[in-house]
Amino acid sequence: MEIGDGTLAVGAGRPAAENFAPGLPGPVFAAHYHLAGEASGPFTYGRDSNPTWTLLERAIGELEGGAEVVSFSSGMAAVAAVLLSQVTSGDVVVLPDDCYQVTRSLKGRLESYGAVVRMAPTAGDAQIGALDGARLVWIESPSNPGLDVCDIARVAEAAHAAGALVAVDNTLATPLGQRPLELGADFSVASDTKALTGHGDLLLGHVATRDPALADGIRLWRKTVGAVPGPMEAWLAHRSLATLQLRLDRQAANAMALAEALRGRVPGLRYPGLPDDPGHEAAVRQMRRFGCVVSFTLPDEEAAETFLGSLRLVMQATSFGSVHSSAERRGRWGGDAVEPGFIRFSVGIEDTADLVADVLQALEKTA
Repeated sequence: MEIGDGTLAVGAGRPAAENFAPGLPGPVFAAHYHLAGEASGPFTYGRDSNPTWTLLERAIGELEGGAEVVSFSSGMAAVAAVLLSQVTSGDVVVLPDDCYQVTRSLKGRLESYGAVVRMAPTAGDAQIGALDGARLVWIESPSNPGLDVCDIARVAEAAHAAGALVAVDNTLATPLGQRPLELGADFSVASDTKALTGHGDLLLGHVATRDPALADGIRLWRKTVGAVPGPMEAWLAHRSLATLQLRLDRQAANAMALAEALRGRVPGLRYPGLPDDPGHEAAVRQMRRFGCVVSFTLPDEEAAETFLGSLRLVMQATSFGSVHSSAERRGRWGGDAVEPGFIRFSVGIEDTADLVADVLQALEKTA
């Protein structure tokens, strides 16, 4: 039977009902397991597998629309697992030149291994022009922090025709906002630190794929580099999934309200849900929810810092996707092609009127 996203999120990965057992078993803390005789079975050593990860991976696999999932200790551990396990010397990798800056920092590492890295922007499906001879194409849509969008299905089709694998960083959208595997990607990758778990209290990542051989390769990478999640983090993440649909819907509604309130007040306003946003047409085709991040540019660094310092309900923090709204002047980190006054705003679940009022009063202080 078809079920809605809320029903899916509440029940994802939970074991069958058992008398006197909890609906979601607590975290299993184990470096090793009792293992007599042959070294085979589902749980043999703590770096290989853990019952708490297993339930979380099953849950995320259901949210991804049916996939094998490998969980990691952070989003970058998941990103690196794909980029560094699937590429060897002489391979060509196509990266977006506007993706998350730490992902871009792997360019040098890949090149040191003898790979060739080509860069192209997300907007306009520009990566299609760099596909010749590629082994792997990395997509990030919407991009972070610029919020550009590409047509994932179109890029994936072109990449496969060129013989390349396709990985999509789906952190901003989450599987309830966009399902890259259904759009043709070989890998769906995310930092679950962000909106998937949504409380700003843990680091986690995952890789999803429908190809068992690719999943085995990613699992082997995790085992050999030891980038395993802690059981407590995995349990917290699974518990948090139950409210995913509620959180995403409230965040997207708040983000749209904020974007509409900022229209005409700030330059460079970006939100894929806005009908006049450059990425809206592609976003409508492939996204079911437009996410929680809004970006815009204030006149200069001083105006941006005044704005951020005047906010009363919003935390100054570098992450996004939490239930608590946060914002930052992204240029303080360097590495992104943004103006000094560029603001990345992560919209939380506060009351819409309160949040919009707070942003507008802070904006007035910059005049």
